[in-house]
Amino acid sequence: MDSVAQKEKKFNRIIAVISILVPVVVAALFGVKIPNVEPLSFLPPIYASVNGLTAFVLIAAVWAIKNGKRDLHQRLMTLCIALSLLFLMMYVAYHMTSDSTTFGGEGVIKYVYYFILITHIILSIGVIPLVLRTYARAYLKKYDEHRALAKYTFPIWLYVAVSGVVVYVMISPYYIN
Repeated sequence: MDSVAQKEKKFNRIIAVISILVPVVVAALFGVKIPNVEPLSFLPPIYASVNGLTAFVLIAAVWAIKNGKRDLHQRLMTLCIALSLLFLMMYVAYHMTSDSTTFGGEGVIKYVYYFILITHIILSIGVIPLVLRTYARAYLKKYDEHRALAKYTFPIWLYVAVSGVVVYVMISPYYIN
């Protein structure tokens, strides 16, 4: 087995572990409340902004690669991963210190909210291996495979980033300060 194939096999194992571990750990921590800690109620608008910024950086990264700026594209995509990790840390910290907020809208808007929320959650889990595999393909200089996978990864990741902002905007009136 050549070096690239060995690296890819190793990356795929790591990606599989991360793709399972992250949602499981987040779900487990979501149920943990740190006692006697002031709620981090200032975080939701910050992590929603990080989601919005991720969407803009994703679009900028696509623009960069379409204009032949490979190094800029790589730096922007690395920034997107870092922003996603930052979002995740703030999201978990908020939920470990604060009670969940119930959506208070009624009628059709309630169904719209829950549709966006549920698709956001499901796709945010599914995008983890897609992002990591797409990134690994570029790292391994398998650019054709990278491009082919990025055609699916980009719109899903963009939806997750944008829908995170939409969910925040829709639920923000119901936060208790």
